[in-house]
Amino acid sequence: MPEPSRSKELPVSLLTDSVMIEACQARDFGRIFQLVKVRAGIYPSMIARRCDLTPSRVGEVVAGRRQLLHMDVIERISDGLRIPGHMLGLARRSWETPPSLGVTPREPAKVPASAVELLVAGVPGADEDARSLAADTELSARLARHAAETNVNTLVLEQFDADVERLARDFVSRPLSLLIPEIRTAQGGVFQLLEGRQHPGQTRHLYVVAGWLSGLAAHVSLDLGDRSAAATHARTVVQCAEISEHSPLRAWARSFQSLAAYWAGDYRRAGDLARAGQSEGRGPGTGTIKARLLSLEARARAAEGDNHSALRILALAHEARGAAGPDELPGVFSFPEAKQWAYAGTTLLAVGGDEQIRHAVSASNRAVELYQAGPEVDRSPGDLQAAHLDLATAYLAGGEVEGAGAKLSEVFTAEGYTASITIRLRNLAALLGSEPYRGAQSAVDLRAHIHEVTVRPALAGNPRSPDDRPAHA
Repeated sequence: MPEPSRSKELPVSLLTDSVMIEACQARDFGRIFQLVKVRAGIYPSMIARRCDLTPSRVGEVVAGRRQLLHMDVIERISDGLRIPGHMLGLARRSWETPPSLGVTPREPAKVPASAVELLVAGVPGADEDARSLAADTELSARLARHAAETNVNTLVLEQFDADVERLARDFVSRPLSLLIPEIRTAQGGVFQLLEGRQHPGQTRHLYVVAGWLSGLAAHVSLDLGDRSAAATHARTVVQCAEISEHSPLRAWARSFQSLAAYWAGDYRRAGDLARAGQSEGRGPGTGTIKARLLSLEARARAAEGDNHSALRILALAHEARGAAGPDELPGVFSFPEAKQWAYAGTTLLAVGGDEQIRHAVSASNRAVELYQAGPEVDRSPGDLQAAHLDLATAYLAGGEVEGAGAKLSEVFTAEGYTASITIRLRNLAALLGSEPYRGAQSAVDLRAHIHEVTVRPALAGNPRSPDDRPAHA
């Protein structure tokens, strides 16, 4: 990176300003860039050039639409703007002046530059010393060349970031059959690069990308009903998060493991995993992950019968939504408001009782309204189906089989289902086969229809329910 102009270095008054110090501690780069522009006259285009970023990326950061979390980007900002490393939680940068040791400097003795000068000076053993000095110099040069070697650059990393963002958004609404090859190709590209050499910050960046891509692969496996493969991919996400020290990725990994445990019927573990992830889902850059984790925990506690904890945690989830910032990634890695309402409906149904079932109907209806009102590319068919199934279950709780059938008709039109939707349908069929619905012809017809749509070839691969009791019983 070119040496920043001395005339445009940040003034000491800015670096010691409490507002700047707080912004750096929080790694609020939108605020930092604004302060740099106003107080130092370094405009966004100059920031982009000095920090090796694209102008559009800097603009998005200033506007609050993007956050910068990757360590190599933070290091480039520190070096490009000459912000001391400690202010951003980094090690001392190479350009920073070493701390004074309290020793008065003196004129260094002249060191002969070559063996010839040593011989002329008549120093005993001069030729041997010269050869040793030359060998040390060559070793240092080799180390510098080795340290500079890398098989990636900024454009490669930005392209991977763009690919992950696109795949995460497409995952919500595009068929998995179209996404699986793209996810696999991107994973292979990242893993191949990691086998080579990069600067430490670039390696961390690649591990973050690898973690998100493994998260997509985990979701594919869970949706197809392959829990073993999903667990393997999830462990890879955790490993990548640990290596890269990326808290949002680590928190999301726990949320996925909680989700997988819930659909395996291990509700206690699902709740505990969601709670464990909440310690990571704090601070700047964590977006809606805390609301997701709390919603997952509330749903799991309700499923295991701890109704008091479920309602308390559900209230905390709504509070977390109000305090949430923007997510680093969209689509499947975000937690939209509609999805939170869908989770709330499921939780309240599991708690049961007339009052909570009424609240569950309101929550599920709100989820449906938000999904249908939003852009089609952000509309998750699975989440929309889940909300309709919760409404059908609520109607059954009130003895309204016809109303349940109307809601089920919204689900029957799908060509295939994820594993979780197939489990929900089979649980609902079990409920229709119990008293007081068993003898009603409408209930018999609905059970037959559910059997028909869950045995035909479908997205979910026909997974089995973890237990025989309805999920909302």
